[in-house]
Amino acid sequence: MKSQIKFLTAAVIASMAFATACNNTDNNPDDTTLKGEIPTGTTLTGNITANATLTSGSSYKLSGGLHVKAGSTLTIEPGVTVVAVDDDAPDYILQRKNHQVFPDVPGMMDNIMAVTTHIKAKVADPLRETLTVIPARDGRLYVEDEGNFWAVCLFIPDTLSYDRADSPELAYQGGVGIGRFQALLADLDKPLNETIKGFHNIRWRFKQWDETLAADPAGRAASLKEEIGWIEARRGEMLDFWSLVENGTIPTHVTHNDTKISNILFDKPTGKVLCAIDLDTVMSSTSLNDFGDAIRSYANTGAEDDRNLDNVGLSIEMFRAYADGYLSQQRATMTQSELDWLAFSARYITFEQVLRFLMDYIDGDKYYKTAYADHNLVRTHAQYKLLCSMEQQYDQMCAIIKELAR
Repeated sequence: MKSQIKFLTAAVIASMAFATACNNTDNNPDDTTLKGEIPTGTTLTGNITANATLTSGSSYKLSGGLHVKAGSTLTIEPGVTVVAVDDDAPDYILQRKNHQVFPDVPGMMDNIMAVTTHIKAKVADPLRETLTVIPARDGRLYVEDEGNFWAVCLFIPDTLSYDRADSPELAYQGGVGIGRFQALLADLDKPLNETIKGFHNIRWRFKQWDETLAADPAGRAASLKEEIGWIEARRGEMLDFWSLVENGTIPTHVTHNDTKISNILFDKPTGKVLCAIDLDTVMSSTSLNDFGDAIRSYANTGAEDDRNLDNVGLSIEMFRAYADGYLSQQRATMTQSELDWLAFSARYITFEQVLRFLMDYIDGDKYYKTAYADHNLVRTHAQYKLLCSMEQQYDQMCAIIKELAR
């Protein structure tokens, strides 16, 4: 368990400079001046009226506003940490958007604004129960600087987050978080931008798969006949499922697409679910994708890249707990077709991950970061073991959904 911390680090700010456009008017009565190489431990507040640098490896405190005046530049080197101190002023989070993964940053930010605006109209505390995006002075939701894209949102204080769900109780709360997110957005009719092409679209993934197998750029396919057979044996049923999405039998809604527990904030005073965060991946698709991906994460008894396959399997207890929390929020908005295919979505998403890890291994490990030579193959085997466990327990999974959906 951890408290949400107000911070800027090099992971977010990698060697950037704030220049004259930051502020041309003196709206801060504090005449504190900071210049040159600012020593570590300094409290940042007031005005920057001469060129100044926050140096690599240093830590600083931020109190209130820090204003870069006309003609001055504030340079923040890689490896800097800035922590906001407690005060009455609002705090903000500055994030560099990954335009390699999300080439359409404007479309992504439009999606986030559409989703958060819709949620704000429905909740009791709109500044805490969803993210608040702060537009730039020109009205855009981001700033482009030297090929990088930056966005700012309001920091939500007095919250907790968790790195992993290690109990049925926390899995239940994770289900509540994503279920509530989807329920609040069930009537959002505006189609969202497709910011990652073919995301969770197995027809698109099979197109990539067929092309990669034909090219075999790393010369590995010949030694992977068994693993390739795992994919081909399930091609038909996975495409059949996706056809139901394409023809509207399974409806399209807003999906979060990154449902790990760390993307849910909890209210510190009450311990209750507050909101879903990290909305860069929100798009329009079947809500079943979110459920399936969550089960792949929450209910796996081993690691995603576990070498010891004896560790890997589906925990039916964690499956039930997450499904219970999810349906407590989402049941009223779901169609019968969605309920009928809810359990299968866990198999679908896990299969997709088997395919993607194996495809990347055949392609020469170009997409996923790897720690050792056969890392993607290890991931493939671990996810396939999880898939097999789901298939073996599928009847029980379906029975649980039917019971909880009554």
